[in-house]
Amino acid sequence: MRIKDAAFKIKAAGEDDGLEPGQFTAYASVFGNIDSYGDIVVRGAFAESLKEWADSGNALPLLFGHNMSDPDFNIGHIVKAEEDEHGLLVTAQLDLESPKGAQVYRLIKGRRVSQMSFAYEVLDGAPVEKDGQDAWELRRLKLYEVSVVPIGANQETEVLTVKAAAAALAGGLKEGRVLAAKHIDSLRAASEAIGQVIVAAEGTDHEKASGPALGKDEDPLPGKSKDPKPVPSVLPRAAAVELEISAL
Repeated sequence: MRIKDAAFKIKAAGEDDGLEPGQFTAYASVFGNIDSYGDIVVRGAFAESLKEWADSGNALPLLFGHNMSDPDFNIGHIVKAEEDEHGLLVTAQLDLESPKGAQVYRLIKGRRVSQMSFAYEVLDGAPVEKDGQDAWELRRLKLYEVSVVPIGANQETEVLTVKAAAAALAGGLKEGRVLAAKHIDSLRAASEAIGQVIVAAEGTDHEKASGPALGKDEDPLPGKSKDPKPVPSVLPRAAAVELEISAL
């Protein structure tokens, strides 16, 4: 399961005659543009999943920060969701009897949060080229939930986003997706930076455990480089962090 963010102005009740108390409208996704992951969501991508939700009789959950494990973060539901020319437009109803739901409503009306996100699974996608850039077109998605998310304020949300970005990159590579050159450069830089931190940390821990090192001024042993090398095992995590930073 992956997530995508969309920063848009959220219109809360009191600003639109068609909204009830605790309701707001926002775009959870937009169509046609290349996002920070190199993806393009196309119109119609949600159609099948929205019909499945409607036929099931169940409410599409509205969460805060994609927290699926704590019922307190299930802050409402989606009253209406439809695709228009711009994107996936949702009308959400917050549970005002829930302390967290009421708090989120105050945050929205106070313009302290203004970003929507959704959790999804890719059912159909393919590589495309748009405006001279390589991209991955998302043509059919399974929608799991829609979330209100802060912008760089909630550490738990950031962790979930990083994990999702790593999963998206790994999944895309397995599907034969080709990363753009700028993303490869970002991955390489992030990998090298994190590799240097790990090497430095391991060196510090070793010195603490064994005491002051002797012969610090001596040349390194043959075959050993003075420059720390990237650690391959941290590449997916580095990739996710770098891409998320560029998206904020």
